[in-house]
Amino acid sequence: MGEWDLLGRLLDKVQSNSTVIGKVWLTVLFVFRILVLRAGAEKVWGDEQSNFVCNTQQPGCENVCYDLAFPISHIRFWVLQIIAVAIPKLLYLGHVLHVIHIEKKLKERIKKHADFSDQTSLFLRRAYKVPKYTKSTGKIHIRGRLLRSYVLHLVAKIALEVLFIVGQYFLYGFTLQTRYVCERLPCPHKVDCFLSRPTEKSVIIWFMLVAAIFSLVLSLVELFYLCVKAVKECVTRRQDYTVTPVTPPLSERKAFKSRDEMIQNCVNLELDNNMGEEVHI
Repeated sequence: MGEWDLLGRLLDKVQSNSTVIGKVWLTVLFVFRILVLRAGAEKVWGDEQSNFVCNTQQPGCENVCYDLAFPISHIRFWVLQIIAVAIPKLLYLGHVLHVIHIEKKLKERIKKHADFSDQTSLFLRRAYKVPKYTKSTGKIHIRGRLLRSYVLHLVAKIALEVLFIVGQYFLYGFTLQTRYVCERLPCPHKVDCFLSRPTEKSVIIWFMLVAAIFSLVLSLVELFYLCVKAVKECVTRRQDYTVTPVTPPLSERKAFKSRDEMIQNCVNLELDNNMGEEVHI
């Protein structure tokens, strides 16, 4: 299925921008859910409707009984589940790419001011909000907006996992019985319908359920890990910023004032140039 290959390539890009627990979650998604669904479950459910036999000759009875027993095929339900839990990851990837694109523009803008003095360059870096999400190695540092985006995608993923697990229970439970009793028009009376390979299908149902629960637990652990990490960073940042303010001497204050005026003039000149370019455009 080409669709799974496309989804796999997209999620592989997310893996480099995830935490260690997030990488484990992606491995579980690929190996224990997509691979099992693609290799085994689709073949087992190949005769799902053709071998659904009811002890009646009433036209249309088997069709309505099958629709009552399986409002949606297990395979299609799991496909929807995998796509649904992968969508928050893909949205997070889009946000990461957007942040990287903005930081590249900021780096190019800062390079234009490389001819200024060190103090002016420092002021411009602060004014333009120096990139803080991309590490020197090229990897993404999950903090700030990216951290909020990552936590939000985890919450959405947890909610979707819970929703699909509960939905599966209410749709057709977690096991399949050999005999299904159906009472629905146009069936003339209670009809006994028999499923194909119910034990084998029940094993796969439980396997997919355990994989979904394991993915849910990983998402909860990752959310807790990020919350603890954010709290620790916040406490450390406050400790670093807790410094007794010292008033500089008068001579240093004058030097700071003249230097700030020079920097401000440079920034004003840059802004005037940008506005002039926009007017010409």
